[in-house]
Amino acid sequence: MFSFNHELQNKRVLLRRMTIDDYEAFRELTTESRMWVWFTHNLSDSAVLYSWVKAAVNENRMKTRAAYTVIDNLTGKIAGSTSIGNVSVRDRRVETGWTWLGQEWHGSGINLHMKYLMICHCFEELDMERIESKTDILNIPARKGLLRCGMTEEGILRSHTLMTDNRRRDTIYYSILKPEWPRVKANLTKVLDWSD
Repeated sequence: MFSFNHELQNKRVLLRRMTIDDYEAFRELTTESRMWVWFTHNLSDSAVLYSWVKAAVNENRMKTRAAYTVIDNLTGKIAGSTSIGNVSVRDRRVETGWTWLGQEWHGSGINLHMKYLMICHCFEELDMERIESKTDILNIPARKGLLRCGMTEEGILRSHTLMTDNRRRDTIYYSILKPEWPRVKANLTKVLDWSD
């Protein structure tokens, strides 16, 4: 199994392993039910949130997922969560995702910093060959964000995932391959240097 870093950090953001103690801070960020239209769990329900955090912490312990708590380094506040998971050791493939941010951080640019740190870690430290992400085909902001990260749109899996409102979503996949990383990294570095 891969050994994911416990912390990833740059000037803008710190990703540290999630603990059960993060539940209370998460609860304050997740109360708006409209935030979960594109998510597979309605984390505005405190019981659902607690189960979600508990499962993520357990997956951290089992090393099947790296579930991170996102800290805004400009304010020191917890901003949300993101993860690396769906690990295929044989195929040297992982997925980034499970990402959500409190409303204060929507449109702040922090997501691009998070993705950059995770992608760097996966390609440069874990020697991955492929990093993938997926989202709801209707989630235009997430799709634009994945393209901004340098990912390539690949294809759609129809009626793929059950959503919180009992709607079945079509899921769209994105990826970056290892040979593409130097070009993508150079582009992201320019964008992130400009935004710092």
